[in-house]
Parts: sequence; structure tokens; C-alpha cells
Amino acid sequence: MSLINAEVVPFKATAYQNGKFVPVSNENLKGKWSVFVFFPAAFTFVCPTELGDLADNYAEFQKMGVNIYGVSTDTHFTHKAWHDSSPEMSKVQYALVGDPAQVLARGFDVLIEEGDDAGLCLRGTFIVNPEGRIQTIEVHPDGIGRDAKELLRRLKAAQYIAAHPGEVCPAKWNEGAETLKPSFDLVGKI
Repeated sequence: MSLINAEVVPFKATAYQNGKFVPVSNENLKGKWSVFVFFPAAFTFVCPTELGDLADNYAEFQKMGVNIYGVSTDTHFTHKAWHDSSPEMSKVQYALVGDPAQVLARGFDVLIEEGDDAGLCLRGTFIVNPEGRIQTIEVHPDGIGRDAKELLRRLKAAQYIAAHPGEVCPAKWNEGAETLKPSFDLVGKI
């Protein structure tokens, strides 16, 4: 069963953000767009490049009214230590959520259950609407890093179609480009 339009599972967690430990729950999602970025583990290799890329683009996410949650099955203490010791991670201002009980990892279906990496997360990216429902899903294995600019493009498309019912965004759509209005007249014409 797909997680598209599924409500985010109820959760309570602790995050490290801007020098503090802060509580985070599914209640924080109501009324705002959110992005969940799952990563395998702190103190690894691809993860800081991705989270640093998000940090470099964080101002644009903020302008769009979006909260970002970086999540791994590490603890919030580990996230603080990583933030304090890594030059790339020191740029991160969004919440780094500890999920040692694996509630979020299971709820978003990114927990690795077996093998050498059991207990870690796949790289999963989820856009969640202000009603707390999952709108986009991107999941892939540990060795493939993500691109914050592509995530921004998909987020803008998700926000656009939410604000413009009856319109859809075609391939390679970017903000300001033409959209489509599906109709009988378009069938076979594209």
C-alpha cells in the first residue's frame, strides 16, 4: 500500500536544533508544509553532503513556509555531537530528529529490518502537506545522494497543485511554467 495521502503516524521525539534539544511531534506538522529527510546514520559519508546541501538551501525552504526534519535512528545527543564536530553539519539550522525507537522510520517505511544495516534508515524524502498527509515519496539505497534543488522543485509543484485544484504540473515543471488542465480535449493531444 502506498503512503501517498497517508497521515503521518503519531510520534513524539527529541531533535537537536540551533543549540537546543527541542520536542517534536506530529502536532508540529499541522498547518505547515514539512519535509522529512531520513538518512542512515550520523558520522557517515554521503549524509553530511546531503544535509549540508539542504542547509545551503534552507533559506528558500523557510521563505516557502516549510519545516525540515532530518531523521535517523541515532539519538538527539549523537546529532548534537555530529553538528558540533563536522564543518558541513555545523551549517544545519533545521531540526535533526533522533528516532532510536524507530517509530518514524517504521511509520515512513524506511527502516532497514535485516542484514548488516538493520536498524538504520534508507535515504527517504517525504513532502508532507499542512494536513499532515504525505504528498511525495523518494526512497533509495545508502549510496545515492539527493539534491536539495530537485526537492525544492517538487515541493513547489506540490504546493502549486494544492493551491490550484484541477491543474497538474508536467515533466520538468518549474515555478512560473505552464501547467495542464486535464480534460477530454487534451486526450491524445500531448
